Amino acid sequence: MKLQLLVIAGLLLSTSGSSQIFSGESILNNENVDQQRWSWGYYLGMNTYDYNFDYKSTDLPPYEMDIAVDRSVGFNVGLVGNMRINDYLDLRLEPGVSFNSLGLDFNVPQEELGPYVNHRDIKLTYVHIPLLLKVSTRRLNNFKPFIVGGVSTSINLSSNEDHPDDNLAGQFRARTTSFYYELGVGVDLYMFFFKFTPSLRGVFGLSDDLVPDHDPHSIFTGNIDKMSMRGVFLNFTFQ
Repeated sequence: MKLQLLVIAGLLLSTSGSSQIFSGESILNNENVDQQRWSWGYYLGMNTYDYNFDYKSTDLPPYEMDIAVDRSVGFNVGLVGNMRINDYLDLRLEPGVSFNSLGLDFNVPQEELGPYVNHRDIKLTYVHIPLLLKVSTRRLNNFKPFIVGGVSTSINLSSNEDHPDDNLAGQFRARTTSFYYELGVGVDLYMFFFKFTPSLRGVFGLSDDLVPDHDPHSIFTGNIDKMSMRGVFLNFTFQ
């Protein structure tokens, strides 16, 4: 499964509510649910992560600037705390945990590798804490689209930042704490007993997550200037 599947799933789920715009439906479910000053909920979802690499020099052979990332789909779970500002603005805190894995292939020729292995399997376990501003349209029957944006931080529980070994011993290391900005879209669907919200959000790293190898001229990290995490979240929220 790749990023395209997450996008398709989000679009399919959101269309279930859009049909209400044209159906002439007049019965409002949970009519006063958005008037609460504080509200709570939880979410389940899927994610895919990737690393974006910036390089110190572009004059080196291609293999020293071509680190391939093998992505996979993981899952998220978390809580939602929502503070209503007015009919169109909400401030949200969505702490959660996300799990995933990815592979890195350092495209180094065998004569340069020597005894080293060019592939790294990386397990990702993040405690992710975003603070978001939700900007909604006017409610249309039981359907209300919105955009959302904000900042976040995460704690990588599997970072190995303080591990004494580096890539020359087969150990990839990353920073424990990272910072991001986030942008997304979604739709509130008002059910009889609760509000169901599918949303699709991009997460873009601001900090450098790389812990370089001890050797500044390492064939693995010597030419990496910055390594930033990025990802896509498809969440299903229940409030």
